Amino acid sequence: MASNPSTPAEPQDNPDAYVGLEAGQAERLARERGWSTVRSLPPGAIITMEYRFGRLNFEVRDGRVARSWKG
Repeated sequence: MASNPSTPAEPQDNPDAYVGLEAGQAERLARERGWSTVRSLPPGAIITMEYRFGRLNFEVRDGRVARSWKG
């Protein structure tokens, strides 16, 4: 029987720390801190709701992160 794949660990990072940062700066910082995927979205974007380990989402308004969440 095949073993279950282990879920990769996510960075021990607070998504709220990115709110207010310029979008490019926030993305660079998130990658430096170990996030494998960083997704920038406009306000009200229609997105899928599946949870992906290692992904950090940014809602970007006027070039700055207005909201940030995992998955």
